[in-house]
Amino acid sequence: MMWKDKYKVGVELIDEQHKELFKRLSEFIQIVQSKSDWDERLDKVKETMEFMQEYVVFHFNDEEEYQKKINYPDIEIHKEAHRKFKEGINDYVRIFEQGGFTEEKIQEFSAKLMTWLIMHVGKMDQKIGEYVREKGGQE
Repeated sequence: MMWKDKYKVGVELIDEQHKELFKRLSEFIQIVQSKSDWDERLDKVKETMEFMQEYVVFHFNDEEEYQKKINYPDIEIHKEAHRKFKEGINDYVRIFEQGGFTEEKIQEFSAKLMTWLIMHVGKMDQKIGEYVREKGGQE
């Protein structure tokens, strides 16, 4: 899962954070799909889970602050999408804590992360860039 220039929003901070998310998720998917021993992969899986929990909150806060700064009209819709995503990650964290890190559940989680990231960055976040361009490129 590679970063593509078509995902650029045109706001350097947001684009750099998105690139990092894509990079980490790509590494995560490679680990999950690797044929090496599951126990050997588990530490990296747990590390990625922690990263996603922390970095996503950090990124969402920055993205929402930027939206406030530019008076982005759809900020509430965007915040709701962020809230649901954080809730989804936390649901998986609970599943893993209660039932263990099964390979099947981790694969399901990685697929959901990938789908969400492509949909959110590729569609919803693009609207931020369009709004900025319409307003004359203010950052």
